[in-house]
Amino acid sequence: MQPVLGVLLALAAAFGSGHRSPLNDFQRLRATELLAMPGDPPPPLPEQGTAEQCAQRCASSLACRAFHYDQQSQLCQLLPWTQHSPHIQLQKNIRYDLYQKKGQKVPGSSPTHSAASRFLPSPRNGLEENYCRNPDRDKRGPWCYTLDPSVRHQSCGIKKCEDAVCMTCNGEDYRGTVDHTESGTECQRWDLQHPHKHPYHPNKYPDKGLDDNYCRNPDSSERPWCYTTDPGREREYCRIRICKKRPRPVNVTNGCFRGKGEGYRGRVNVTVSGIPCQRWDSQVPHKHHFLPEKYPCKDLQENYCRNPDGSEAPWCFTSRPTIRIAFCFHIRRCPDEQDAEECYHGHGKYYHGHVSKTRKGITCQPWAAQTPHVPQISPATHPEAHLEENYCRNPDNDSHGPWCYTMDPRTPFDYCAIKPCCEPLPTSLQS
Repeated sequence: MQPVLGVLLALAAAFGSGHRSPLNDFQRLRATELLAMPGDPPPPLPEQGTAEQCAQRCASSLACRAFHYDQQSQLCQLLPWTQHSPHIQLQKNIRYDLYQKKGQKVPGSSPTHSAASRFLPSPRNGLEENYCRNPDRDKRGPWCYTLDPSVRHQSCGIKKCEDAVCMTCNGEDYRGTVDHTESGTECQRWDLQHPHKHPYHPNKYPDKGLDDNYCRNPDSSERPWCYTTDPGREREYCRIRICKKRPRPVNVTNGCFRGKGEGYRGRVNVTVSGIPCQRWDSQVPHKHHFLPEKYPCKDLQENYCRNPDGSEAPWCFTSRPTIRIAFCFHIRRCPDEQDAEECYHGHGKYYHGHVSKTRKGITCQPWAAQTPHVPQISPATHPEAHLEENYCRNPDNDSHGPWCYTMDPRTPFDYCAIKPCCEPLPTSLQS
């Protein structure tokens, strides 16, 4: 009982500090529920409480591995399984958010591996078959007892997430699971406002990947960062390795710009009113942090108009001390036929376009695929729904519009960034 008592005491100390949220130990899947097969014991009945109260109940229960949370009714249901347990299915349900325990996130005492009887095998606690696991939170990662009589147990040598996932450019597209800063401080969850208040709520920035308390770069900083759980330290950068391959820039144009102009590489270097732009490698007359060497993918050459921070259009710092920045709206927009065509009528049940990314920028999973998610809806179950390739569709007539299963293991499905059409639904489809 001593190791269990140590874990509970550590939990109490962590929660008692008032700064670290118990939700930090859970990974959130939005609009998702877990379904057990018929015949399995039913989970406990839902209880009233906040998501943080629910997380604390689950963390203090050895039988709980996840919980459903209904934001509207503030009901919480503890679950003895996760999406990786046998005979369990993920299902889309806009009422619930699913929180599942992260691996190696609860502080505990040093591992001893002294008694196999402490780790009783059960699909409910993840100790299935002879797979590598980490039931005692060994700092070296997952391990197992071996079949060699002279070697009782051994680490499996599985890489940590921060070693297996890298970032490109300035990490705006980084979607890994590093959740500590470079000083080792734990990150604050993006969906919480304590200990630090901030504007980056996931609902306001659905395309920034603000999941749980993972390091992200929603404001075009030099690299991914997070707010911390230390009240005296608001935010810090995270240590994430750089990918060897640099991605090709998208929507590269010279004589015009597409979208917001992040891919504009032309040579316009004056503002609309004719004021010359300041060089990006200069700090005069305006000091700034957009140094070319720190933003290698933004092409901050000379004093050309660029859009390194996702603003509404290309811009530049001006050479006039009284005017800091100016947009370069005199650069014409490129004609974009695809944007005009991609819209949907009604709920999008008849949308048959070719958008294949979600509103968060995640690539859609092919409808016929079985990984990373086993679909409840497929070309076989809905042959009339035009479930081609990995294009966004709405086979269940979801009121939120076209959606798709995603290639992100942490995001079972997501809605697509397709706008409703302005024109009425064609008469042939109004039945």
